[in-house]
Amino acid sequence: MLSKEVLVKSLFRDRYRMEQEIRKNEAKFRKIFESSYDGMILWDENCQQYEINSSGISKLGLKPEDLEEKNFRRLLVRLGLTETFLDEKMEELLRKGRLDGRITIPYDDDRLRHLEYTANRHLENSMNLINFRNITEKLEMEAQLQNSDTLNILGELAAGIAHEIRNPMTALKGFIQLLENSSGDQYSLYFQVIKSELQRIDSIINEFLILAKPQAIKYVREDIAKIMKETVDLLTAQAVLHDVQFKTFYDDSLPKLFCEPNQIKKVFINIIKNAIEVMPKGGFVYIEVSNAPGNKIHISIKDEGEGISAANMEKIGEPFFTTKETGTGLGLMVSFKIMEEHRGTIEVESELGQGTTFHLYLPITEGTSD
Repeated sequence: MLSKEVLVKSLFRDRYRMEQEIRKNEAKFRKIFESSYDGMILWDENCQQYEINSSGISKLGLKPEDLEEKNFRRLLVRLGLTETFLDEKMEELLRKGRLDGRITIPYDDDRLRHLEYTANRHLENSMNLINFRNITEKLEMEAQLQNSDTLNILGELAAGIAHEIRNPMTALKGFIQLLENSSGDQYSLYFQVIKSELQRIDSIINEFLILAKPQAIKYVREDIAKIMKETVDLLTAQAVLHDVQFKTFYDDSLPKLFCEPNQIKKVFINIIKNAIEVMPKGGFVYIEVSNAPGNKIHISIKDEGEGISAANMEKIGEPFFTTKETGTGLGLMVSFKIMEEHRGTIEVESELGQGTTFHLYLPITEGTSD
């Protein structure tokens, strides 16, 4: 009889200790869940209940009205994930018990948010757990570093190529000038074509040199709207020849910013010339210079061309990529480099059949000349 009583007491003690251990583990998990830098979501097997920590709300950009949705699956659909994708991943989690991967969801401003996640089935009280982190900045930095390496290699090649081509080019120009002076008028058209093509080669060489090692740039305080107006005036004749009209808006209250005016003008020329050339049947180029959040100036240049495919959008700014038959792709690459030197950015928005918009952002801060 005594042994049974001892056994019962021992079982109760063991159970009590076990329950205490479970409570401690639950409290520990709850503390980790609430304070984790990673986003974390617990949800049941039927997706009828879920709980998300504050970091998860922030990383997903959820609003109070989003959290009114109590069904976990419907919440994910609201974030931009498809039913097909969810079916596939839920089935895989059920089969494997664990999932690792990456997803991309849109911001409200149509930018993309890249998330890396790990999901575990029945990890806490028969609830599934997914933890995730925002890797958008990491991916963007990796892309910038890769692009920087490409530019450095190309810059070294560019300097050598430009030097090797420019020397014989100088001799060619001299001899062509002599031949033109000693020939009759019947060859004048040919000489015009030759000189025009030599000028084109010279222009490409200059773009190569810009891609080479950074040049000494003198920054001055300048009115960006004024630079854009001068650019539009410069390209009006070319626009008229292509039956293209400009529609412009300039915010006159914008502050002046430190920049290298000729370099910025080159960026504007490159992008607006592209806009004109992608509309062989004519159309409008919409140009706006305005203020932007974050102490920046926003320049948008929109055309009514055919637009750019999603596959080609990823290649914009790469060496020698162009969608034009006669283009070299250097103009846009040079533009990206100039904007980078001014601590600015270029974003491209396009859809096939809907035209293309270039968004340029320049910080309203003092530049440097190094």
